[in-house]
Amino acid sequence: MSEATVETAFTKLVGVRHPLVQTGMGWVAGPRLVSASANAGALGILASATMTLDQLRSAVREVKSRTDEPFGVNLRADAGDARDRVRVIIDEGVRVASFALAPSRDLIAELKDAGVVVIPSIGARRHAEKVAAWGADAVIVQGGEGGGHTGDVATTVLLPQVVDAVDIPVIGAGGFHDGRGLVAALAYGAAGVAMGTRFLLTSDSTVPDAVKARYLAATVKDVTVTTAVDGLPHRMLRTDLVDSLERAGRTRALAQAVRRAAGFRKLSGLSWPQMVRDGLAMKHGKDLSWSQVLLAANTPMLLKASMVEGRTDLGVMASGQVAGVIEDLPSCEELVTRVMSEARHVLGTLPTPG
Repeated sequence: MSEATVETAFTKLVGVRHPLVQTGMGWVAGPRLVSASANAGALGILASATMTLDQLRSAVREVKSRTDEPFGVNLRADAGDARDRVRVIIDEGVRVASFALAPSRDLIAELKDAGVVVIPSIGARRHAEKVAAWGADAVIVQGGEGGGHTGDVATTVLLPQVVDAVDIPVIGAGGFHDGRGLVAALAYGAAGVAMGTRFLLTSDSTVPDAVKARYLAATVKDVTVTTAVDGLPHRMLRTDLVDSLERAGRTRALAQAVRRAAGFRKLSGLSWPQMVRDGLAMKHGKDLSWSQVLLAANTPMLLKASMVEGRTDLGVMASGQVAGVIEDLPSCEELVTRVMSEARHVLGTLPTPG
């Protein structure tokens, strides 16, 4: 591992200096964080699901004004205007398109024909095999330790499984925050690691200071997985809101959801039919209660309440388990430099055979 760069199949594919990805976190991964990550040599990914088309185009142009380094945009493959968003990415010359759900074969082909690198995020080996067969250039593999919607297979089991199953670069996610983790991922055969919570907890992140303080104060046991918010397994910090949703019966949960939905409807400008429709679209075949349908529609606003407005009493705080071991707020430049320095040190202290 040289002092300057670490070349892997991933760094060569996207043209970044270091095999690190800052993930596309809604309301968190905006132009400031993405450009800081890119300038530090990682792949910054802009979260676009909460943006209008015009806001996405404006955000992309702002990132381009702040950095000449490659960066990506994260898309929801199931969004009604996904093809329009793909066109923005192509028109604006964005290097990477990442997806939270598997994009269609047609979307992958359209992006690749335009020279855009396609990197879906997946949580199971079969999903990696599917998108690889459809032409994806690489995959981000998130184990159960990761924040937000997550699965129940640990990264240490899932990552090598996927590495063995596909012939494209694999980036590990879920549980990574330092150089030791990067070395471990490389040893498993990964071409890099992706980190969300670790980049959220930097001085370049626009998350309010009071919210960052809640993350820094959390122990590993304060990070939980719950289905109470929107019916899907969702890893987040345990708060009074989460506790109250988990304790509530269906009737009380519905009443709470209606109250909260009424407040968030004013913030979002959505009509009640639109909110219910969005909630139903997010259920992904799950058996959701009506309270969960309302909350699923409100999930972006529940995240915004914390991540933008600092209202930890009204919002949810998606979080990887690593929040329990993170203790500082470096800049992206300091974080990336530290991770790569640690990785070099670990490699230098490993025993050699014989």
